[in-house]
Amino acid sequence: MGYSVSVDADKCVGCGECVDICPVSIYELVDGKSEPKTPDECLGCESCTGVCEHDAITITEA
Repeated sequence: MGYSVSVDADKCVGCGECVDICPVSIYELVDGKSEPKTPDECLGCESCTGVCEHDAITITEA
C-alpha cells in the first residue's frame, strides 16, 4: 500500500511547515513552493496536512 501526495501550488504559500514536520522528509521548497520530492516514501501519517493552514496538501491511498 502506498500513498499519492500532491501540493496545490496555487494554495501553497511556501511557509515550509510541511518540510519541517514530515518524518521522512519527502518535501522540499522549490521556487518558494513545497514539492513532494520523494512521494513514494510517504507514510500516510498526514502530519503535513495537519500543519498546512492553506489546505494545499492532499494525501490519498494509491
